[in-house]
Amino acid sequence: MGLKTYDPAKVIITLGGIPITGFADGTFVAVTPAGDRFTKKVGADGEVSRTKSNDNTSRVTITLKQTSLSNTYLNTLKEADRLLNGGVRPLSITDLSGTTILFWPQAWIASPPDQEFAKEEGDRAWNIDTGQAAQEIIGGHVDTVV
Repeated sequence: MGLKTYDPAKVIITLGGIPITGFADGTFVAVTPAGDRFTKKVGADGEVSRTKSNDNTSRVTITLKQTSLSNTYLNTLKEADRLLNGGVRPLSITDLSGTTILFWPQAWIASPPDQEFAKEEGDRAWNIDTGQAAQEIIGGHVDTVV
């Protein structure tokens, strides 16, 4: 049982091959699958069956600082989609300090963030919907080398 180290600076998020930067403090990316991968049905006699869902899509929420330049990039994609249906890009999330790799060939801005302005800098939470996942490796972290 070795020592494990997680480094949030080594979580790399790219959309359309462009790195997203300027993350907010706290949870800066959340991936929510569209639903269960299997549903279960139990008959009157107790026999159990399951049905596989082929929906491997997700909602990804990326939370940026208000001052992040990535807000400008994400807004550009939002507008390209709104005006030309041209905002679909590949999305990847890779944890370089661990073994998690997530990749969707199609992703788009589902909804722009709420806009708030205050005495101090706020956050901008971008909701991104995906097409089918091409890769979903949800892994842990390797031992820290000493």
